[in-house]
Amino acid sequence: MLHLTLRQLKVFEAVSQNLSHSRAAEQLHLTQPAVSMQIKQLEEEIGLPLFDQVGKKIHLTEAGQEMQRYSRSILQLLNEAESVFADMKGLRQGRLSVSVASTASYFMPQLLGSFNRQFPGINISLNVTNRETLLQQLAHSDMDVAIMGRPPENLGLEAISFMENPLVIIAPPDHPLAKEHAIPLSRIQQETFLVREQGSGTRIAMERFFTSQGIRLTTGTEMSTNEAIKQAVQAGMGLGILSLNTVTLELETHRLVVLDVESFPIMRHWYIVHRQGKRLSAVAQAFKQFLLEKNPA
Repeated sequence: MLHLTLRQLKVFEAVSQNLSHSRAAEQLHLTQPAVSMQIKQLEEEIGLPLFDQVGKKIHLTEAGQEMQRYSRSILQLLNEAESVFADMKGLRQGRLSVSVASTASYFMPQLLGSFNRQFPGINISLNVTNRETLLQQLAHSDMDVAIMGRPPENLGLEAISFMENPLVIIAPPDHPLAKEHAIPLSRIQQETFLVREQGSGTRIAMERFFTSQGIRLTTGTEMSTNEAIKQAVQAGMGLGILSLNTVTLELETHRLVVLDVESFPIMRHWYIVHRQGKRLSAVAQAFKQFLLEKNPA
């Protein structure tokens, strides 16, 4: 009989998902040697190597692929058991795990704080990441719910909108267009835009909108965070397109302005997302209802 520990399974799952000992260590808040030791002990118990290393990259072996299938099933069953017991205790205590797109991190802490004040016994875990990682986490049911822009269809996901997410064009206050009204889209073609990385929800929505309008933008530097784009726009490097949720402070302090451009803002929505058919715990169901009632889209 195999004598495996829950810690070994969790470490293995993190390494197999990231294909990196260092990233797994960071995710689990462990040292890299501690992660390597757990994997070594697991391989010794099974009697087969779970990973191959080619250069600096690691890959799952055939045994590793089988182990990944079993570990995910075991961890998912344990999560379901925890949810059932939490339901039996009611909402006096329990745990809520939420993963959010980076842009949603500007407003989700306030909503989670409000929810936690209603249910002070709930322990909340908030993970901020990019859209690609969110979709991977949803595929593996690594969290209770995700908060993101509309996910792709045909992925077996249930997505319900709960709040508007307007995308606006931002500029420094001294920009020549800052005081103009009803700026034509054709005029925008003369400007350079700072853009998010390929695959981000904001980038996808921006490109889809301008393609539908027959507008071709000049793009400058590609940046991986909203903060970097805001700083670069303030420095006069170009214009940006960001969610209005991300620039509230800069607008209030007059470090940035929103340009009055025709057909803007691009109106999107925020969605609460989970796997179709996933059994939500009482806590997760209460949080879902809280969002839908507090922010009707």
